[in-house]
Amino acid sequence: MNTNKPSSRRAFLAGGAAFLGTPALVGRAFAQTTDVNGDDTVELEHDVTEVVRRNISSFRSLDWRPYFSNLKNGAVLVDITSRALHYWSEDESIYKLYPSSVPLSDDLTRLGRTSVIKKVEGPSWRPTPSMIKRNPEWPPYVGPGPDNPLGTHALYLSWTYYRIHGTHDTRKIGRRSSNGCIGLYNEHIAELFGLTKVGTQVLLI
Repeated sequence: MNTNKPSSRRAFLAGGAAFLGTPALVGRAFAQTTDVNGDDTVELEHDVTEVVRRNISSFRSLDWRPYFSNLKNGAVLVDITSRALHYWSEDESIYKLYPSSVPLSDDLTRLGRTSVIKKVEGPSWRPTPSMIKRNPEWPPYVGPGPDNPLGTHALYLSWTYYRIHGTHDTRKIGRRSSNGCIGLYNEHIAELFGLTKVGTQVLLI
């Protein structure tokens, strides 16, 4: 039975960033999760507690051809440098460009090709057993809603623990603020969620 009250969840989300920011945990925030396909932990994004410069100098439209051989099932390109996500539909009739949050550091960043393997509207979040052991006051489960670190929608990638998801903390967008996943404004992830399908190509550069 879940006895965690909303207030405790909010306190967890507000205070958890400092916990994850410690050197011992920043690289483990998503590495020790156990459920690849279910609702368990992806990551908990860092709360932005200091000024981080936004990078908008290279936020521009791109052509898909240098990055993909075709647009079968549609294609998503995430540019870590410009902190932008690009989407092309299979028939090239739709092109979208969204600002995104990206990983805090190079060691948390994974580059290369993957794909969407699962789509979840109203994702839930669970801390790993090691997180609970280190910080037992954290809630064992955060359901869909304004306290959830994954926002309103999540696209699960073939890489274990990696997601493209929303965020209720709009300060994170356009910044290096995550532990590995790519974050979008909730209205943007909702739109992308409707455009993508299981099998959509994803490339992080």
